[in-house]
Amino acid sequence: MPHDHPHHGHGHHHHHPHDHNHPHADHLHSHMEPEAEAETLRVLTEQFIDGFVQAKDKAAYLKLAGVPLERPGRTGGSSLKLVDVELKTDWQVGTASPAFGTRELSYLPFPGSMIRERTNMAFVYVSLDEKLSVDLREFLSDPERT
Repeated sequence: MPHDHPHHGHGHHHHHPHDHNHPHADHLHSHMEPEAEAETLRVLTEQFIDGFVQAKDKAAYLKLAGVPLERPGRTGGSSLKLVDVELKTDWQVGTASPAFGTRELSYLPFPGSMIRERTNMAFVYVSLDEKLSVDLREFLSDPERT
């Protein structure tokens, strides 16, 4: 995918005046802009949640999606078992950020048309010793999963 962005601070140095479409084997790589990655993850998350909610057989849906029913415990103890799938909906009604030169936050409430619903999912695993909640975005971003 072509891209038009400066390459400084990018992990490799360019000393060539030509474009990215050249056959040098030492230079084959692909880029996704952080905004594009975030948007792709947002769409995948939304579609995954929609599919799960609509699925008649939720266990089959999770199996097809590659969600493990068990995972190793973090402490090396017994394995964790998937017991819950949580859906959580938030409504962002404003934004707050540090204000310049004060300990107060700069707060901007949104007008009604800007208020957005955000739904997320988590997979809850338990054992006798621990509980682990795996965020859907983490699950979808895991390179080991594919």
